[in-house]
Amino acid sequence: TEYQKELNAFFKDATTSPLKDKDRKNFEGLEFFKYDSTYVVTASLKITPESEPFKMKTSTKRLPVYRVYGELEFNLKGKPFKLNIYQNVDSEDKDYLFLPFLDDTNGDTSYAGGRYIESSIPEGESMEIDFNEAFNPYCAYNDKYSCPIVPRANYLPTKVEAGVKAYKKN
Repeated sequence: TEYQKELNAFFKDATTSPLKDKDRKNFEGLEFFKYDSTYVVTASLKITPESEPFKMKTSTKRLPVYRVYGELEFNLKGKPFKLNIYQNVDSEDKDYLFLPFLDDTNGDTSYAGGRYIESSIPEGESMEIDFNEAFNPYCAYNDKYSCPIVPRANYLPTKVEAGVKAYKKN
């Protein structure tokens, strides 16, 4: 897909890639699950304007301040699920939303620490979630990065076989 091509180009480019130099030399591309339109869902969004800011744990000592922007409710393969979507309180981009999640592929076919989806504040009370665009945090490729740890509330008790797979170094 176009998304996959763009992500691979990003990883090949020395000026943007999170890969270590030695890993980028032999990099041929990320491995993705096969695109599956059943992993593109429309979620109802319940905005939570009164949510308290909190310090989100990361893979380092850094503690960025987030708040739950809202709760997303959706059906995936006929089953109902709920995820929190977050807003970084200190970010200059107030339109940016962060959707980290864990699922039953973690540690097997996808990165053990979970995956992320980025989004913008939607107009209205629903938003599209495309799990085919789920990506690994940078710390999956390079330990110099500080990555938010997926809150336990964002565990989906199902396999999400969409998006980027676990990274295997050459």
